Amino acid sequence: MVKQKLIVAKAKKGKPIRQVAAIPFRLDAEGKVEVLLITSNTTKRFIVPKGWPMKGKSGKKTAAIEAREEAGVSGKMLKTPLGTYDYWKRLKTRFVKIRVTVHMLKVEEVLADWEESAKRHRAWLSPEDAALLVDEPELGTLVRSIDFKGVAAAA
Repeated sequence: MVKQKLIVAKAKKGKPIRQVAAIPFRLDAEGKVEVLLITSNTTKRFIVPKGWPMKGKSGKKTAAIEAREEAGVSGKMLKTPLGTYDYWKRLKTRFVKIRVTVHMLKVEEVLADWEESAKRHRAWLSPEDAALLVDEPELGTLVRSIDFKGVAAAA
């Protein structure tokens, strides 16, 4: 509740509200790229792991922590962010616009049991299917823009 009040206060002052996210990906047995989506806590829409900036941690480190907590995956974060997208976050009394900085995570470990496993479902999908299924349109556009061959080689 306190967090929502702070977010609303920031929005009312016209200050940007930011989050960080990870797009986890891996190569399947045939060498094809798969992207991991998870369901949101409440509405069960398909999203990527994301969260609020953490004091004393870089955006890349925070995105890695969120991926482990929300999706049960860890691995190697690529050096530079992929880009950003905006979405409208539903709070109890209003919607606020959020700007999300997205980082790529080459998955090296998939946990069978993780912190939010009781609340979320995971789906490994082709990049094309992931782009179609994510709830936020700008995130879908960002996923479509990824050169996964180049990304996989760089990781």
